[in-house]
Amino acid sequence: MATANAAQCPQCAAPVGPADSFCEVCGSELGITAVSEGSPAVPCDRDGCGSSQVSDDGYCEQCGRKAASGRDHVELDLGVLVGVTDRGRKHLRNEDAMALAAAQLPAGLAALAVVCDGVSTSERPDEASLAAADRAVRVLARELRAGSTEEAALLAAAQAAGTAVTELAGSSENAPAATYVSAVVTASAVTTCWLGDSRVYWLPAGPGSDPVLLTTDDSVSTELIASGRATEAEAIASPYGHVITRWLGADADSEPAHTARFEPAGSGVVLVCSDGLWNYQSDAAGLAALAMPRALTDLPGAAADLLAFALAAGGHDNITVVLVPFPPRDPAVAGDPMASGGGPPEASRHAPPTQPNLRYKPQPTPPAQLTPPAQPTPPRSEPG
Repeated sequence: MATANAAQCPQCAAPVGPADSFCEVCGSELGITAVSEGSPAVPCDRDGCGSSQVSDDGYCEQCGRKAASGRDHVELDLGVLVGVTDRGRKHLRNEDAMALAAAQLPAGLAALAVVCDGVSTSERPDEASLAAADRAVRVLARELRAGSTEEAALLAAAQAAGTAVTELAGSSENAPAATYVSAVVTASAVTTCWLGDSRVYWLPAGPGSDPVLLTTDDSVSTELIASGRATEAEAIASPYGHVITRWLGADADSEPAHTARFEPAGSGVVLVCSDGLWNYQSDAAGLAALAMPRALTDLPGAAADLLAFALAAGGHDNITVVLVPFPPRDPAVAGDPMASGGGPPEASRHAPPTQPNLRYKPQPTPPAQLTPPAQPTPPRSEPG
């Protein structure tokens, strides 16, 4: 890996440090980062209560009901890439998190995306996902600016994300945990890194290539399908449909995360998402039909369409959608509103959907024909 001193400003070639956000010589911005942390406090919206007195555990001190959270719905738009995360219709809180960044590298513009899904059967899953996404995107941008390859930077970011989640564990016997997926999109390739069952898809712009899933779930259902014990539909519908075999956290294995590199033959859009979306449409061609061609000219609108689809289909889980055009487009050239100055717009939020319900999944005895493969580490259960 190159040292920090080897990094240069892409505009004036002055040396820059790996943690620098701006070039000290010409003032050029080296990267933009946004995380779905939401606002620290949201007034209670239950039946017009409006009280801003919310306890640390999220309950309104005026009416006693669960108050909205700043993370219930967050939209991020960096021009180069966009994302939306939503609580969905059934859960009390949003345990997904996303982090986006745009970085000017010597080879050109790079778009960075991280999506994490807190494991609901662990403690503090919402904190786990946010800590992982926040730490990962900063390390990822720093490593790329320091001259690391995409694969090396992604692995370093995944390791840092794992450390961030582990730090939350303390003496807990049910340590916080989260799935992890990240992508670096440059003008030449889409490089991915993952643990768990959050996914990356390629959605081509034209007929030259087919939509394709770029990641492989770390889950019991994937192993059942691979062994021929179940079809995809049977595996997903089984009690093991959302039991993951790898994750971030203090009780996770020590093996490196997976990485893969994909070089598209033409233009298109990269979709990074949690299972709250693909639960309702896992087929790459089906997702492409929902997002394209709108995503080619209106990334926020296409992301909103995908979210609306998942909510209309039931919204049983938290939903996160990130869209990145390939190749990445410089907003100043592409005519994005960011080009007029002022940086990315502030994240927008709305009140969460109604019908809250706790995230919980019992562990029934599976049918004999779907007995899962032996696992070196006990798998984690994720509610579907």
